[in-house]
Amino acid sequence: MIDLRDMFNKFWIFSSISIILSLSILAQENGLTPEMVVGLKRVSQVAISPSGQAIAYVLTVPRSADEKAGKAYSEIWLTNMDGSKPRQFTSKPVSASSVSWSPDGNHLTFRSKRKEHDPTQVYTIPLNGGEARQITRHDTSVTAYKWSPDGNWLAYLAEDPRTATEKADKAAKRDWIVYDENYKHIRLWVHNVKSGERRVLFEDDLSIWEFAWSPDSKTIVFQATETPLIDDSYMFKRIYTASLEDATPNLLCETKGKLAGMAYSPDGSKIAFLGAVSLNDPVAQTLFVVPSSGGTPQNITGDFEGSGRSLSWIDNKSILLLSTEGSENSLRKVDANSGKMEKNYAGTPIVQSFSFHSKSGAFAAVTDAHHHPSEVYTGNLKSGKINRLTNHNPGLETVQFGRQEIVEWEAADGLRIEGVLTYPTDYQEGQTYPLALQIHGGPEGVSLNGWRTRPAYPVQVLAANGYVVLEPNYRGSSGRGVAYSKADHDDLGGKEFEDVLAGVDALIERGLVDAERVGTGGWSYGGYFSAWAATRHSDRFKASMVAAGLTNWISFTGTTDIPHEMSLVHWNSYWYDQRELHWKRSPLYHLNNAKTPTLIVHGLKDERVHPEQSIELYTSLKLKKVPTKLVMYPREPHGLEENEHELHFIKTLLQWFDKYLKGKDKAGKEIF
Repeated sequence: MIDLRDMFNKFWIFSSISIILSLSILAQENGLTPEMVVGLKRVSQVAISPSGQAIAYVLTVPRSADEKAGKAYSEIWLTNMDGSKPRQFTSKPVSASSVSWSPDGNHLTFRSKRKEHDPTQVYTIPLNGGEARQITRHDTSVTAYKWSPDGNWLAYLAEDPRTATEKADKAAKRDWIVYDENYKHIRLWVHNVKSGERRVLFEDDLSIWEFAWSPDSKTIVFQATETPLIDDSYMFKRIYTASLEDATPNLLCETKGKLAGMAYSPDGSKIAFLGAVSLNDPVAQTLFVVPSSGGTPQNITGDFEGSGRSLSWIDNKSILLLSTEGSENSLRKVDANSGKMEKNYAGTPIVQSFSFHSKSGAFAAVTDAHHHPSEVYTGNLKSGKINRLTNHNPGLETVQFGRQEIVEWEAADGLRIEGVLTYPTDYQEGQTYPLALQIHGGPEGVSLNGWRTRPAYPVQVLAANGYVVLEPNYRGSSGRGVAYSKADHDDLGGKEFEDVLAGVDALIERGLVDAERVGTGGWSYGGYFSAWAATRHSDRFKASMVAAGLTNWISFTGTTDIPHEMSLVHWNSYWYDQRELHWKRSPLYHLNNAKTPTLIVHGLKDERVHPEQSIELYTSLKLKKVPTKLVMYPREPHGLEENEHELHFIKTLLQWFDKYLKGKDKAGKEIF
């Protein structure tokens, strides 16, 4: 006898499942795709006009599918403060960057490379239109420039050129390289705008990395090192001043460790800068003020549980500080004497950088949010509110995004840890999902609760394909002050990685994540964590993606361009002083534990983490018969820049995770 009720129930269940599956497929189809990620435009810099009425900005524009493969272009745009009358001033295939205003507000200036083999120079273009005119005509590329406040001078940085003898030797193939000899210093030049004459400010053998003009246009403060080595620029910069008149470098003050942005007060009596509190401080995150005549710097932010990122003087008594605090950024007014703080803006959208207009209190900002990458925003210190002006990716308005939020959990030792959690776009309460960790580098990097998706970290693409994504801000990250960023010293791969495991456990306990389907991925130090997960903690992970990752601490230190920086501010020791510990904290030491299928990717021009680190891991895993795959990208540095490489990486990552965390591709086809 046929039971009609049973038939109805089965039909209802079958129909319900079909509807759920259809909705799931629809949600995934409406989610972010790899192609969309690679094609996104983003604002990378803003500059507010001297009048405070307009904003110039740099827009990064990826190459389209019908263009020759390569790096993204950058364009100069202009808009009014209310977002009206947007105008494009430069266009591809010629890129332009480092936009600035002439002090009279009548011209825009920028750096550009107009022909393939020409060095990058500074150009100017009038606001009322016309052709760009070249200002500098240097033998080598201009790497940075700034107008003097009076508009008479353009100061810029450029590397020493090859001598005639060196050019002849290169042509004759006598082009061997002797390490750490015959440095090409980065010099500070001043260009007279009226006469066109230029001169190097001083002949002393110092390489200049950062500089700023005094308000009276008579003096320049700058940060310099005795060599042009990247490692020295990270760790051993010192602050000097030199006047245009005597052109002699004078040490401004004693500093320790890393240095970042700096600026004169409006009356020229003080200089504010971001710096480290000690040689082993991982981040130049503390705000200092020193008399412009020299003296002892005053730490005015003390033990502030945040990390300063950039600054601008509001007036002679106060400073506007952009800081990372937890997983968000804030703008704070800081008293230049007492250090007393007043929060002017915090939360989301995330302000990444700003340009301040002191007379009006208005600012322009590069800002991103959960649902869009960096765009132009404006705000005012009095209101504490910001407004969006641009929308360069209108296609995102129809995209379904996975829910995103800040989550907290407790580490094994009781320390509070934060991270950014993104849910699958088709998330349903009570269902468990595979987890894709996306771990930031540094380790002093930080994942902020704004736009999380980029080619190296395709968070919303993973969400659209059914993954929960966790981005942990483990101890050692920025955003929680000096003590937190130092909390991993002498313990890399120890408690800091246990912070990550505790975050995974918290999601499993919530019933959100399937403990048997946990994967991990990251670049640089995030790559180290993923290699560490695939070896030392292999029993916890079913898939790993190691990108430009550290796999052998001893060989890494011998091949990187930052041996001092990595040893001093992260390990707090050199490997030869703690040889046993450094080797035991290397993923290769734990090879016999390895069983996690591991995808390995690396750029062949990477000088930060040498490609041999990936080759070592790949070869070792092959010897142990652990499933592995190595992808090397030609021409790429410590990250990916070319659109075809970016697209290939995202798709390869998805295939790897789908295979080992799901056993199926997006269409449900078995891919084992």
